[in-house]
Amino acid sequence: MAPVIGIIANPVSARDIRRVVANAANLQITDRANIVLRVLAALRACGVADVLMMPEHGGIGRHVARGLSRAAAHGEAPYPAIHPLPMPVTGTVADTHRAADEMRRAGVAAIVVLGGDGTHRAVVAHCGAVPVAGISTGTNNAFPEHREPTITGLATGLAVTGQVPADIAFAANKRIDVSLNGRVEEIALVDVALVTERYVGARALWKPDSFRELFVTFADPEVIGMSAIAGLLEPVTREESGGLMVRLGTPASNTAASGMTVLRAPIAPGLMASVGVADWRRMPAGVPFVPEAKAGSIALDGEREIAFSAQDRVSLTLRDDAFRTVNVGGCMQHAAQYRLLTGAPAPVTAEL
Repeated sequence: MAPVIGIIANPVSARDIRRVVANAANLQITDRANIVLRVLAALRACGVADVLMMPEHGGIGRHVARGLSRAAAHGEAPYPAIHPLPMPVTGTVADTHRAADEMRRAGVAAIVVLGGDGTHRAVVAHCGAVPVAGISTGTNNAFPEHREPTITGLATGLAVTGQVPADIAFAANKRIDVSLNGRVEEIALVDVALVTERYVGARALWKPDSFRELFVTFADPEVIGMSAIAGLLEPVTREESGGLMVRLGTPASNTAASGMTVLRAPIAPGLMASVGVADWRRMPAGVPFVPEAKAGSIALDGEREIAFSAQDRVSLTLRDDAFRTVNVGGCMQHAAQYRLLTGAPAPVTAEL
């Protein structure tokens, strides 16, 4: 059977309070639709003929439909056929959850996701073994790598049509399982932060005075958000096993006396903050970590999701090989090495 691709484009990502307190741009609906059109063109060039798309009321689908109509009016057919999922639209994260689940049930070969860390987390929570191809359109985009969407679409098309071997086309990824009173309640793809504030309310994290503990799947000094704190202390790659745990606190006036290091980190676009660091250590995979914080709230990939009290039992466990993504770099390197897009065979190197 010909592969079918799923597309989940969040029309409201990148609209939290960090867009107000930091100098961060906001992608317009037309920009998001144009990203989808670029992905579609690349998928069609690789032989993908059908796409399932999450419906939404933000206008992305309408602009995409206009693009397809314009192409058809000019006698062009550069895009796959779009099939909206038959599902109600609530305008909440429940749409993403349901769309990912429906796409998994429909047997899509991969899901292209437009959004930030939170949107990708919502997809991974329900996509099962279906690989994800991420495109950054959120506020904090630590998980989806920054890349031209056309290339992401091209790599996805090459991967699902079998032109790139599976061991190269797809990569394993880590996640953190968050358990409350013995039951896994949520997951995080990049970071889990424990903060002193008990309310969830304005979910986005941007006040470092409340940060107490941080757990990350990877620590990259080139990203923003909570994971940037860990990345500037001890980098941990996406490929290596395990992550990092950091104990945080409010920087004291006498830092030397408190034994705390003050780190300047980019915790949101254009927002540098002073963060007190008490210590840090590696977080091995499969080992449950019990936080020291007794009460507060738990932020997953930059957004507060769970409130907990002293009566609750919280534990965090990092899982290796928890889900798959399209290895865009690997796919494109393989395509270049074997001239997959030229129609000509790659030259054979003579043995000396």
